[in-house]
Amino acid sequence: MTIRKIAIIGGGTSGWLAANHLGRALKGRSGLSISVIESPDIPIIGVGEGTVPSIRKSLQSFGISESEFIRTCDVTFKQSIKFVNWLDKTRHGKHNFYHHLFDIINLHQGDAVSAWLAEQSGHFADFVSTQHLACEVAKAPKLITTPEYAGVLGYAYHLNAAKFAKLLAKNAIEKFNVEHILTTVHDVCLGVDGAIESLQTEQGNLSFDFYIDCSGFESILLAKALKVPFISKAQQLFIDTALVAQIPTQPADVIPPYTKATAHQAGWIWDIALTQRRGTGFVYSSAHMNQAEAERKFDHYLGGKLADIPHRKIPMTVGYRQQFWVKNCVALGLAQGFLEPIEATSILLTDFSARFLAERFPANIDDVDYLAKRFNDTVGYAWERVVEFAKLHYCLSDRTDSAFWLDNQREETISEPLKERLNMWKSFSPIAEDFPSKFEVFNLDNYLYVLYGMKYPTQPHDRGLVAKANLNAYMSNMSNVKRQMLEGLPEHRELIDKICTYGLQPI
Repeated sequence: MTIRKIAIIGGGTSGWLAANHLGRALKGRSGLSISVIESPDIPIIGVGEGTVPSIRKSLQSFGISESEFIRTCDVTFKQSIKFVNWLDKTRHGKHNFYHHLFDIINLHQGDAVSAWLAEQSGHFADFVSTQHLACEVAKAPKLITTPEYAGVLGYAYHLNAAKFAKLLAKNAIEKFNVEHILTTVHDVCLGVDGAIESLQTEQGNLSFDFYIDCSGFESILLAKALKVPFISKAQQLFIDTALVAQIPTQPADVIPPYTKATAHQAGWIWDIALTQRRGTGFVYSSAHMNQAEAERKFDHYLGGKLADIPHRKIPMTVGYRQQFWVKNCVALGLAQGFLEPIEATSILLTDFSARFLAERFPANIDDVDYLAKRFNDTVGYAWERVVEFAKLHYCLSDRTDSAFWLDNQREETISEPLKERLNMWKSFSPIAEDFPSKFEVFNLDNYLYVLYGMKYPTQPHDRGLVAKANLNAYMSNMSNVKRQMLEGLPEHRELIDKICTYGLQPI
């Protein structure tokens, strides 16, 4: 049977990302329709405000103007995640920090990694990239004359999730003729073969050939109707609760070009600056901290303002479904699973999965079995790697001031593949060949920034001694590049204001 009617159940970021990816990839298939079924009564979660650099490629492929996106979604540039107090305060200082930058490390300039390991002076990110300094002095990653989606430095975005979903919806409807159906799904009808046959909605019975579950934590298709089991990762990642609040800002306030992640005794606090407000979230392990204590600490972080600001509690079940594609149904976004918001993993996996699905979307139901196996294997691999990368931030910490940090360092909470890599990296710094799959969602640069931002004790071999001979020339060159960067790049807020007024140069 030819697949002609596709239904995406749920809007929000995941539903409309899926609509755009599928609309773009399948626009040449005649007779095919895509419908997004969105309940007007169910609000989107709307918390995820951070992205990763790969989102630029997706937005550009959808034909969305970067200037329009920045103007309509309260966008600011994200060049890094600044991790504060993830290491022991006594050993590393009361406000110790490191940057996980988005700039690509140039590993050919005097073997920068080995040179830093030989000296280990200053911040690793500052040693290998000019972007560390750009973040600390609130510079933008590009110029007003830089074309859309291009950058002098690597970047992603901070955004208003609700406005982003509306922009994606507008684009999918206008460019790819996606139908928008406003109704609530009350029940799912299965056929004799176990596949989804139709949806019971307020508008009656709606039938499609293929269904994409973007219904969020509820996962009304994959979890509730198709009964796909859930794989918990709570034994590795302990964060299970978030308190979230939005803080108004003033037009003259400096906009940090990074997400700030400040560790506390049982988790961490995110702080994301948009053009008119800050999005903040106090995430914690309920096994290590009760809600009353979490609220007190969050209130202290916000300067005693929590009682005056609307805030809410979001419980988080950490893990993912055993399968993501079953018969004629694929789950994306929170319907697939959820990890804590560290490293913007939710939108990363949503975009990755939606793009992968669109590139290999079946033309006929007969194609489903082998495509489903490939999708499940690939996306399952991606989820496992994301779990490992998230865990890396905790197990490398030398904090001993609470049970939360001590529990995170216990070997039984670390996966065997991650333990094997960490043992190897005690003697050898990571190289690209340590990440052999083309489906790695976090690569060599990501690991280098976190490993050596957290002072991982790799013992350099002879390469370090050889690199030391090039150290002076390397550092002199970096000093010149940093000076030119400081002189050339505008302030972050200055560039945002100019883009809103004049726009960037279209590609």
